[in-house]
Amino acid sequence: MGELPESVDREVLDRCILDRRIGPALRMIRDVSGCRLNEALGIFTARYEELRRDRPDDFELSREEYAHEVYT
Repeated sequence: MGELPESVDREVLDRCILDRRIGPALRMIRDVSGCRLNEALGIFTARYEELRRDRPDDFELSREEYAHEVYT
């Protein structure tokens, strides 16, 4: 998995993740880092897992609900 680029606005990215705005989150990561989609997905997933661990109460959906009908 990739590492979150320092130039990514972490607050905005976290809000996208918490609000299940996956497309905008991936675009932000790609725009800042210039990486490919699969790399951006790895960065997204790593940050998602950190948020699940550190801020579980901030998620409105369970893991199963979050991933339901998401296509990347």
